[in-house]
Amino acid sequence: MAVGKWILGGLGFVLGGPLGAVLGLVLGTLFESMKALPAGDQPQQDTAGSYSRRTRTASPADIRVSLLVLAACVMKADGHVKKSELQVVKSFLLKNYGDDAQQALSILKNLLEQDIDYMSVARQVGQYVNYSTRLTILQFLVNISLADGDFNSQELFLVERISAGLGIATADFESIAAIYRPRKDHDWAFKALEIETTATNDEVKKAYRRMAMKYHPDKVASAGEEIKAKATEKFRAINEAYEEIKQQRNFN
Repeated sequence: MAVGKWILGGLGFVLGGPLGAVLGLVLGTLFESMKALPAGDQPQQDTAGSYSRRTRTASPADIRVSLLVLAACVMKADGHVKKSELQVVKSFLLKNYGDDAQQALSILKNLLEQDIDYMSVARQVGQYVNYSTRLTILQFLVNISLADGDFNSQELFLVERISAGLGIATADFESIAAIYRPRKDHDWAFKALEIETTATNDEVKKAYRRMAMKYHPDKVASAGEEIKAKATEKFRAINEAYEEIKQQRNFN
């Protein structure tokens, strides 16, 4: 599953500068060092170029690489990459990466050809990325898996497994799925707020405040603009779910 050195060199050469070098090293770490270490004990590369085991806060560059790797896993979950899935990812990259989108797509194309240990990747991301950012990464993966309008069984299984590897609670996974999948379920708004349909109005209000705090875009401000944009999307959906319940029950 190691990525060829020519890919890493090409990545640094195409993007240029420190960001290109960091992205190349991160990509190499994700694929080349995981085999040698137990899950959850992957090394981090320090400024001198040597490996250390210290914990650090993930940078936007780390998160971008994580998104690409996990996106590739979801896209090929059922054995082939659908045009609709590629379009979701391409639109995201073009919207958020600007001139670097084509380079990101080139990396993604290579990742789709790799045999990726998605659980090891998910566990590493879970170790170094804060919970709010992990939730937003999961949103992106759910968007990909629903590109054709609904989950298929293979994609649902894989996204749930990645969610578990990221350390995301089952209720949070179900909340995100309820918001993004087609709203055939009359109870989707309650699932989005992680409450039962029998919840009182006061419980609904408390759940809304809790979820709005959990998904507030400010919680992922340091993770990069693309992550903040996805968090804003979820934040708006939480508000939509709350308004749906208020309308159903006719309360303010």
